[in-house]
Amino acid sequence: MGFGRLAEIAASEAGTARIGLGLAAVGRPAYINLGRDRDLPAERPVEVMRRRSHELLDAAYAAGVRYLDAARSYGRAEEFLADWLRDRPDAARHVVVGSKWGYTYVADWRTDAETHEVKDHGVETFERQRGLTDALLGDRLDLYQIHSVTPESPALTDRELHTRLAALAAEGVTVGVSTSGPRQAEAIRAALAVEVDGRPLFRTVQSTYNLLEPSAGAALAEAHEAGRAVIIKEAVANGRLTEGRRRAAAGAPPPGGRGDGGHARRRRPRRGPAPPVGDRRPLRRGHDGPVALQSGRRRP
Repeated sequence: MGFGRLAEIAASEAGTARIGLGLAAVGRPAYINLGRDRDLPAERPVEVMRRRSHELLDAAYAAGVRYLDAARSYGRAEEFLADWLRDRPDAARHVVVGSKWGYTYVADWRTDAETHEVKDHGVETFERQRGLTDALLGDRLDLYQIHSVTPESPALTDRELHTRLAALAAEGVTVGVSTSGPRQAEAIRAALAVEVDGRPLFRTVQSTYNLLEPSAGAALAEAHEAGRAVIIKEAVANGRLTEGRRRAAAGAPPPGGRGDGGHARRRRPRRGPAPPVGDRRPLRRGHDGPVALQSGRRRP
């Protein structure tokens, strides 16, 4: 359950190396990409989205981004990422790849589907989705997180699941959680307490934290102090903050936001310690070393 290559990124002097790229907006035709007609065409067949995802990955890599984030629920994001890694072996050696399980994409590439994804954190879903992820990413996978854990999630208490996740960690894949919803801090603290054979199971925490939703800040700081890697998602609230700045410049109030789980909303920023997004101290493998961003298994 060590750290490895993500620690190298966290320790990098290049700021962009510690910025990740999430593929949610290009992995399926209707998700957080709705209304993004300047960036994506109105018609979004698979091959168009595949090409667009590769253009995005090329641009991110050229800019210095080295952490790439996908999920089973992001439609074909893992497939698109796997294609890109295969076609660019030189780049593939220098990036860290993370994915998430726990949601199943069920819309079959339809934008008008009544249901687009189904959440389940059970053992059967883990085994099925792990097999699908492994078939696409294989030994390129560095980090595998449970997608959108909330305090009620059975993933926090299912001992059989914990045993299987620990077995995956023993293979060299870092195991972590992402959180969502208005009770992120509670979910983070519950995840920190999970152990297998006396050792912490979840080595990373990926949570929403921004000016609209700072409530997880203290819990994320605790995770960092406990030696976990902290990954910030929706740092600009899926674009809401940038839009809000434009509206504010025009004299209009900023709109309320909606992040993963629908929990980002306009509020006064809370006082308190901000979670670390990067740390340039030297990092070491093991369970007691400070870890600032991510980790994973080492590849040649």
